[in-house]
Amino acid sequence: MARSSASWASRVSEGHDLTLPPAAVLALCRELPRAPDLAAALQIVERVRQQLLGDGLLTVNQVQWPTQADAGEVIDLQRIWSSRPVEYPVAGRKRKTLTPWTRQLLLAGEIFIGEGQAALQQVFDDHRLIDSMGLQAVLNVPLVRADGSCFATFNVLGTRAQWSTREKQQIELLAALALPVVSAHVERGAD
Repeated sequence: MARSSASWASRVSEGHDLTLPPAAVLALCRELPRAPDLAAALQIVERVRQQLLGDGLLTVNQVQWPTQADAGEVIDLQRIWSSRPVEYPVAGRKRKTLTPWTRQLLLAGEIFIGEGQAALQQVFDDHRLIDSMGLQAVLNVPLVRADGSCFATFNVLGTRAQWSTREKQQIELLAALALPVVSAHVERGAD
Protein backbone atom coordinates (compact mmCIF):
# COMPACT_ATOMS: atom_id res chain seq x y z
CA MET A 1 0.00 0.00 0.00
CA ALA A 2 2.06 2.94 1.22
CA ARG A 3 5.79 3.39 1.18
CA SER A 4 7.55 6.12 3.07
CA SER A 5 9.74 8.63 1.32
CA ALA A 6 12.80 7.16 3.03
CA SER A 7 12.26 3.70 1.57
CA TRP A 8 11.93 4.80 -2.03
CA ALA A 9 14.49 7.60 -1.66
CA SER A 10 17.16 4.98 -1.08
CA ARG A 11 16.14 3.25 -4.32
CA VAL A 12 16.20 6.57 -6.20
CA SER A 13 19.84 7.08 -5.34
CA GLU A 14 20.75 3.73 -6.89
CA GLY A 15 21.76 5.06 -10.30
CA HIS A 16 18.51 6.54 -11.62
CA ASP A 17 19.16 9.81 -13.41
CA LEU A 18 16.37 12.35 -13.58
CA THR A 19 16.09 13.95 -16.98
CA LEU A 20 13.48 16.30 -18.37
CA PRO A 21 12.68 17.27 -21.95
CA PRO A 22 14.04 20.71 -22.95
CA ALA A 23 10.51 22.18 -23.17
CA ALA A 24 9.83 21.12 -19.58
CA VAL A 25 13.10 22.64 -18.37
CA LEU A 26 12.28 25.93 -20.11
CA ALA A 27 8.78 26.02 -18.65
CA LEU A 28 9.96 25.25 -15.12
CA CYS A 29 13.06 27.45 -15.12
CA ARG A 30 11.86 30.44 -17.14
CA GLU A 31 8.05 30.55 -17.07
CA LEU A 32 7.29 29.27 -13.57
CA PRO A 33 9.33 31.90 -11.66
CA ARG A 34 7.54 34.64 -13.63
CA ALA A 35 4.01 33.35 -13.05
CA PRO A 36 1.89 36.14 -11.55
CA ASP A 37 -0.21 33.97 -9.23
CA LEU A 38 -1.01 30.48 -8.00
CA ALA A 39 -3.33 29.63 -10.90
CA ALA A 40 -0.80 30.65 -13.55
CA ALA A 41 2.05 28.85 -11.80
CA LEU A 42 0.14 25.62 -11.35
CA GLN A 43 -1.09 25.77 -14.94
CA ILE A 44 2.59 25.67 -15.98
CA VAL A 45 3.30 22.79 -13.58
CA GLU A 46 0.25 20.93 -14.92
CA ARG A 47 1.37 21.42 -18.52
CA VAL A 48 4.75 19.87 -17.65
CA ARG A 49 3.04 17.09 -15.65
CA GLN A 50 0.97 16.18 -18.70
CA GLN A 51 4.04 16.23 -20.91
CA LEU A 52 5.92 13.91 -18.54
CA LEU A 53 3.16 11.63 -17.28
CA GLY A 54 0.23 11.88 -19.68
CA ASP A 55 -3.42 11.87 -18.66
CA GLY A 56 -4.16 12.27 -14.98
CA LEU A 57 -5.09 14.69 -12.26
CA LEU A 58 -3.19 17.28 -10.24
CA THR A 59 -4.68 18.89 -7.16
CA VAL A 60 -3.20 20.99 -4.39
CA ASN A 61 -4.89 20.97 -1.00
CA GLN A 62 -4.28 23.33 1.89
CA VAL A 63 -4.15 21.63 5.28
CA GLN A 64 -6.38 23.31 7.83
CA TRP A 65 -5.33 22.10 11.23
CA PRO A 66 -7.92 22.16 14.03
CA THR A 67 -7.73 25.03 16.47
CA GLN A 68 -7.34 24.31 20.17
CA ALA A 69 -11.06 24.92 20.73
CA ASP A 70 -12.08 22.23 18.26
CA ALA A 71 -8.97 20.08 18.49
CA GLY A 72 -9.72 16.52 17.75
CA GLU A 73 -8.92 13.85 15.31
CA VAL A 74 -10.26 15.64 12.23
CA ILE A 75 -8.13 17.56 9.75
CA ASP A 76 -9.72 19.60 6.96
CA LEU A 77 -8.20 19.75 3.51
CA GLN A 78 -9.32 22.51 1.17
CA ARG A 79 -8.55 22.25 -2.52
CA ILE A 80 -6.82 25.42 -3.72
CA TRP A 81 -6.06 24.20 -7.26
CA SER A 82 -7.28 21.46 -9.59
CA SER A 83 -6.41 20.42 -13.11
CA ARG A 84 -9.92 18.97 -13.47
CA PRO A 85 -12.23 21.46 -11.74
CA VAL A 86 -15.43 19.81 -12.98
CA GLU A 87 -14.68 16.60 -11.07
CA TYR A 88 -12.55 18.20 -8.34
CA PRO A 89 -13.61 21.85 -7.93
CA VAL A 90 -11.42 24.44 -6.30
CA ALA A 91 -12.61 25.20 -2.76
CA GLY A 92 -13.81 21.60 -2.38
CA ARG A 93 -13.21 20.27 1.11
CA LYS A 94 -12.38 16.91 2.60
CA ARG A 95 -12.54 16.05 6.27
CA LYS A 96 -9.95 13.47 7.21
CA THR A 97 -9.73 11.54 10.43
CA LEU A 98 -6.48 10.19 11.79
CA THR A 99 -5.67 7.20 9.61
CA PRO A 100 -2.39 5.66 8.47
CA TRP A 101 -2.64 7.98 5.39
CA THR A 102 -3.09 11.18 7.43
CA ARG A 103 -0.42 10.15 9.91
CA GLN A 104 2.11 9.42 7.15
CA LEU A 105 1.37 12.37 4.85
CA LEU A 106 0.16 15.15 7.14
CA LEU A 107 1.72 14.39 10.53
CA ALA A 108 5.02 12.72 9.55
CA GLY A 109 5.40 14.74 6.33
CA GLU A 110 6.24 11.66 4.27
CA ILE A 111 5.23 10.97 0.68
CA PHE A 112 2.32 8.59 0.22
CA ILE A 113 2.30 6.26 -2.77
CA GLY A 114 -0.90 4.36 -3.55
CA GLU A 115 -0.76 2.00 -6.52
CA GLY A 116 -3.68 0.04 -7.89
CA GLN A 117 -7.40 0.23 -7.26
CA ALA A 118 -7.24 -1.70 -3.98
CA ALA A 119 -4.82 0.85 -2.48
CA LEU A 120 -6.98 3.78 -3.63
CA GLN A 121 -10.16 2.17 -2.24
CA GLN A 122 -8.46 1.65 1.09
CA VAL A 123 -7.50 5.33 1.45
CA PHE A 124 -9.96 7.53 -0.46
CA ASP A 125 -13.70 7.89 0.10
CA ASP A 126 -14.05 9.16 -3.47
CA HIS A 127 -12.39 6.08 -5.01
CA ARG A 128 -15.39 5.51 -7.32
CA LEU A 129 -14.90 8.94 -8.91
CA ILE A 130 -11.17 8.29 -9.18
CA ASP A 131 -11.86 4.95 -10.85
CA SER A 132 -14.43 6.48 -13.24
CA MET A 133 -11.71 8.86 -14.45
CA GLY A 134 -9.43 5.91 -15.26
CA LEU A 135 -6.96 6.82 -12.52
CA GLN A 136 -5.14 3.97 -10.81
CA ALA A 137 -2.23 5.40 -8.83
CA VAL A 138 -1.58 8.37 -6.59
CA LEU A 139 1.48 10.10 -5.26
CA ASN A 140 0.75 12.61 -2.48
CA VAL A 141 3.66 14.89 -1.66
CA PRO A 142 3.51 16.88 1.60
CA LEU A 143 4.50 20.52 1.22
CA VAL A 144 6.26 21.36 4.46
CA ARG A 145 7.55 24.46 6.20
CA ALA A 146 11.09 24.78 7.55
CA ASP A 147 9.84 23.48 10.92
CA GLY A 148 8.62 20.29 9.22
CA SER A 149 4.90 21.01 9.51
CA CYS A 150 2.76 20.10 6.51
CA PHE A 151 0.75 23.07 5.22
CA ALA A 152 -0.44 21.63 1.89
CA THR A 153 -0.39 18.52 -0.26
CA PHE A 154 0.58 18.17 -3.92
CA ASN A 155 -1.44 15.28 -5.31
CA VAL A 156 -0.86 13.55 -8.64
CA LEU A 157 -3.01 10.71 -9.91
CA GLY A 158 -2.23 8.79 -13.07
CA THR A 159 -3.68 6.17 -15.35
CA ARG A 160 -0.89 3.65 -14.74
CA ALA A 161 -1.30 1.07 -11.98
CA GLN A 162 2.25 1.66 -10.74
CA TRP A 163 4.68 4.58 -10.82
CA SER A 164 8.19 4.13 -12.16
CA THR A 165 11.11 5.46 -10.15
CA ARG A 166 11.60 8.22 -12.73
CA GLU A 167 7.93 9.25 -12.51
CA LYS A 168 8.18 9.45 -8.72
CA GLN A 169 11.24 11.67 -9.05
CA GLN A 170 9.51 13.88 -11.60
CA ILE A 171 6.44 14.32 -9.38
CA GLU A 172 8.55 15.14 -6.35
CA LEU A 173 10.51 17.69 -8.40
CA LEU A 174 7.28 19.33 -9.61
CA ALA A 175 6.05 19.51 -6.02
CA ALA A 176 9.31 21.10 -4.88
CA LEU A 177 9.09 23.70 -7.63
CA ALA A 178 5.45 24.45 -6.79
CA LEU A 179 6.14 24.75 -3.05
CA PRO A 180 7.18 28.46 -2.98
CA VAL A 181 4.13 29.68 -4.87
CA VAL A 182 1.76 27.48 -2.84
CA SER A 183 3.41 28.67 0.37
CA ALA A 184 3.04 32.33 -0.64
CA HIS A 185 -0.62 31.75 -1.52
CA VAL A 186 -1.36 30.05 1.81
CA GLU A 187 0.56 32.64 3.83
CA ARG A 188 -1.42 35.47 2.18
CA GLY A 189 -4.62 33.68 3.11
CA ALA A 190 -5.74 34.01 -0.51
CA ASP A 191 -8.85 32.22 -1.69
